[in-house]
Amino acid sequence: MNGYLFDHEKVKCFGCEACVQICGHSAIEMITDKEGFRYPHINNEKCIHCNLCHKVCPYENMPSKNRDEKIAFGGFLKDKHIKEDSTSGGAFSAIVKAWHKTGYVVFGAEAHGLRVNHSFSFTVEDTARFRKSKYSQSSMNDMYKKVREFLLDKQNVLFSGTPCQIAGLKSFLMNIDQTNLTTVEVICEGVPSPLYMKKMNSDIKKTYGNEISFVDYRYKDKNKWDFEVMMLELENGKRFKKDRWFNPYWSIWLSHLMNRPSCYHCPFTSPDRLADITLGDLWGVHIYCPDLYGNNEGASLILANTSKGRELLENSKKYLYGHELDFDTALKYQSPLRKNIEYNPARELFMKDLMNDELNYRQIVKKWAQKPSIKLLFQKYIWGNRQKVFIWNLKNRK
Repeated sequence: MNGYLFDHEKVKCFGCEACVQICGHSAIEMITDKEGFRYPHINNEKCIHCNLCHKVCPYENMPSKNRDEKIAFGGFLKDKHIKEDSTSGGAFSAIVKAWHKTGYVVFGAEAHGLRVNHSFSFTVEDTARFRKSKYSQSSMNDMYKKVREFLLDKQNVLFSGTPCQIAGLKSFLMNIDQTNLTTVEVICEGVPSPLYMKKMNSDIKKTYGNEISFVDYRYKDKNKWDFEVMMLELENGKRFKKDRWFNPYWSIWLSHLMNRPSCYHCPFTSPDRLADITLGDLWGVHIYCPDLYGNNEGASLILANTSKGRELLENSKKYLYGHELDFDTALKYQSPLRKNIEYNPARELFMKDLMNDELNYRQIVKKWAQKPSIKLLFQKYIWGNRQKVFIWNLKNRK
């Protein structure tokens, strides 16, 4: 199957960067396009036509997915402080703790302002910078090469990332022994354009004289995990917080107006997974396992997809409060594991506005962001998940 490097069709590039890192002649670099997404560009003067870039492209040569029986587990971390500092229930921290071995290294994504980069750590404590969801595609830099170096040195590697980054890594490693590699993926609903946050940042700087220094896409303000609060912190320490239903970012992104083109054709939206472990929010918790809702402080879904994953999940349970779930029921509330995000026919019009330097952030938001209905606000604030679980607890009190 011909990929992006053949015909430059953007739907064929996940942005995993495997092709860039495999090139021994530095003939490929990632270039940002007008929409804000990064794509590989070949310098024909340096290229020796070895075709390694094509061999490691996961679009052209998809690694085998695992079809073993899977285990679903729902729960949250017993350590309340780390759970508060996590996006959902703190499952990633439990996994890292359980996986801790002699001669090991953990890879993950860390944020620096609006930039997100992959990095690695040698201590459990230092992996704190990999917590929290970053709704932006991370730059891989030379991390696949680092993984290869550690594996060749017989060290244990735990690599976390999006499904397409896991695919990029596995393709890149090709004939390398992966016995000491454990992979952890996050459930992904598509990569949004970085242009949106850049435009927001420009508006904030113009208004307040300071740029955004930190973004918490899922700030647990007053135990509001499922309200998906976004918190922005400026250089002067000033903070802004918005619940999901009043946040134009969530409205526009979840309307599928600004996703990477390949996300609408994602080949990783099925129960068959590449990673050993899959992590995500335990959506639907108030319906099919309300005992895990707690006080809306966050709950995680963990899928163990391989024998490595099942062993790691078993070792993680001592750090978690929770229990196993019916896999098919859990899958019902995880649409990214069942189907692609739906292409919005208005996407091209929105992206045209976003790229238009004559339109500012507020004009774009006014035109494209949807305001919540009275019915929706009633469902979320008056008769929401917390109230439903409260009634469930009353009925089931012993």
